[in-house]
Amino acid sequence: MPLNIVRNDITKMKVDAIVNAANPSLLGGGGVDGAIHRAAGPELLEECRGLGGCETGSAKITGAYRLPCKYVIHTVGPIWHGGLLGERKLLSSCYRESLNLARDAGCESVAFPLISAGAYGYPRDRALDVAVETIGAFLRDHEMTVYLVVFDRASFQIGERRFQAIESYIDDHYVDLRLDKARRVQSVGFPQPQTMAYPLGSAAPGNLREALAMIDESFSEMLLRKIDEKGMTDAQCYKKANIDRKLFSKIRSDRLYKPSKPTALAFAIALELPLGETRELLEKAGFALSHSSKFDIIVEYFIRQGNYNIYEINEALFAFDQSLLGN
Repeated sequence: MPLNIVRNDITKMKVDAIVNAANPSLLGGGGVDGAIHRAAGPELLEECRGLGGCETGSAKITGAYRLPCKYVIHTVGPIWHGGLLGERKLLSSCYRESLNLARDAGCESVAFPLISAGAYGYPRDRALDVAVETIGAFLRDHEMTVYLVVFDRASFQIGERRFQAIESYIDDHYVDLRLDKARRVQSVGFPQPQTMAYPLGSAAPGNLREALAMIDESFSEMLLRKIDEKGMTDAQCYKKANIDRKLFSKIRSDRLYKPSKPTALAFAIALELPLGETRELLEKAGFALSHSSKFDIIVEYFIRQGNYNIYEINEALFAFDQSLLGN
């Protein structure tokens, strides 16, 4: 997946490069910086001694030594002073410069911590917004898998107002599936059998061969049609959906491809489909939106709000411990 938020120890990430939230001396410190130096061994410190430090907002690259990656990219985030001293611009530069170094080194995958959100005091929700916005902008023009690594739930925060709004929407719409089934059974005495509808004016198929011949537009076919109708290129669509090029190629080449539900919904978000068309696209893949699923309700909330920013949706899904959209 191009941008994924994960809970992990960044020193354990098996990627091409990890990013170190360093101090200006590049000679190690506490937090993520100290953990990376300890895991890499003394050779990392020795190489850093020859780099002459690093300015805030800039980045430098070294070997990874004992870490399970190829490179360590060291960047110096800004100290929070209330947001009045250009902190946002500097923090964005940290991500952008680090990604440029990773690209120049031929990296296909890179893992970031949430820069400046620890001892440097940058508010976590604002730091997260800068990270997602900057990484997302880079991925629109480049092929790379990027991980935003948080060590534990307490180190991850979305905006309090957004969190409360989503939480309220879930409370208003969430239905316990078992209770819902029990109510239906109680009201009618037994569950109603499901029936299959056929187009008006057509008879029910007489045998399996006839039934299979009535299969309509597939998920892949509907997706490609919608991309054309929206005037989008394939790349614009799969990048906006947080999907990698290889998976999209599989979908395009196989008209009967069955995606996962997060992948199908990711394309609905990329195409900015209203709720009705989102449900239709999901049905083509064999899925439905349900109010017995917090995952579904959160995605529905964003669609109803007209917010189709997949990175913001994934922030919310992660905050509520749900799967993320994409492949």
